[in-house]
Amino acid sequence: MGTFKIVGGKPLSGTITPQGAKNEALQIVCATLLTDQPVRIDNLPDIIDVNKLIDLLNSMGVKVTKNSPGSYTFQADEVDLAYMESDDFRKKGSALRGSVMIVGPLLARFGKGYIPKPGGDKIGRRRLDTHFSGFEKLGAKLRINAEEAFYGVEADELQGTYMLLDEASVTGTANIVMAAVLAKGKTTVYNAACEPYLQQLCKMLNRMGAKIQGIGSNLLEIEGVEKLGGTEHRLLPDMIEVGSWIGLAAMTSSELTIKDVDYESLGVIPDTFKKLGIQLERRNDDIFIPAQDHYEVQSFMDGSIMTIADAPWPGFTPDLLSIILVVATQARGSVLVHQKMFESRLFFVDKLIDMGAQIILCDPHRATVIGLDKKISLRATTMTSPDIRAGISLLIAALSADGISTIHNIDQIDRGYENIDDRLRAIGAEIIRID
Repeated sequence: MGTFKIVGGKPLSGTITPQGAKNEALQIVCATLLTDQPVRIDNLPDIIDVNKLIDLLNSMGVKVTKNSPGSYTFQADEVDLAYMESDDFRKKGSALRGSVMIVGPLLARFGKGYIPKPGGDKIGRRRLDTHFSGFEKLGAKLRINAEEAFYGVEADELQGTYMLLDEASVTGTANIVMAAVLAKGKTTVYNAACEPYLQQLCKMLNRMGAKIQGIGSNLLEIEGVEKLGGTEHRLLPDMIEVGSWIGLAAMTSSELTIKDVDYESLGVIPDTFKKLGIQLERRNDDIFIPAQDHYEVQSFMDGSIMTIADAPWPGFTPDLLSIILVVATQARGSVLVHQKMFESRLFFVDKLIDMGAQIILCDPHRATVIGLDKKISLRATTMTSPDIRAGISLLIAALSADGISTIHNIDQIDRGYENIDDRLRAIGAEIIRID
């Protein structure tokens, strides 16, 4: 459990480049189990969650070759299925949430897939029903060991079918798609997630020989094939990092350039920050944020309070609502932040209140923020990071606060952000890591 010490209240400047997308990486790495041929993946972020998944696949017998920093080749030609019955598998599989996405590829290729109850952020209930309901509709039989929180699916042969998902789950859609690409016949998935990372997965699978239509929409049609081959794939830049750096620039009155953001894949993210009054400019595939002493929240046409809520793509991603909340604490005006998907993700606001922020936690899903307009800076304090997204939000708050702040449990931040202290120091931040 490491600690950051941060000297805040200082403007930053320079350029910062987002890492490869964490959420895409977890899907793509799992998809390498679908073939016995080599699959090369570039722009993989060097973060705890991705490294744990790579280690899990390596323990399962997948040959993992590190070509260079951020570039790996995977070859799953000798997968050890017996390993899934081991205590080591249960321990490693339960250490991260992304491990659930190995089930679809294993079921499709080997007729069985098991996983212990996945770990991850403690941000409220994150059910797996969509995943396993989809597997059952494809013809798999579900096995649950309630005492050991161990899940499994088995099938002699998967059969394509029509399914209407009960929620547009990104990981659920990814898992079902990876199972369906090797099923017999045609599978239609309606109310599918259509995030850019899911689109990336589908495009990679098609290069491997899959037949997926409707990519980018919520209606996917998948014609099963007998076998997939190898390919090469490059991850998108992480949109959550892009939003984090926009928020950082605004909070610290800094002039920053965010490089190579793949602007077209950001969706409503830039415009959502503009609703808080943050100036930003697209320059080719970069985003330039000028230094701003103030930013004023827009209001709706009828004059009602600005509300920012999460929604399935192309709506605003829930992973950035904590950033929005922190940035709103220093805006001119008020914002209602509505976190619809996870009932515990706003509980970190008590730490911001300790720093002097004016926030009313209405209920587990909603918080009203009364902006301080930078007339009163946040106060430095000591805090503990509860999860990845709250952790980066608290780090941004600390960089804007007067004085020296301490953040404990920074492993939570390292789970999603690569070498963040080194990268922040490169743009002028005073941050020290204490192991």
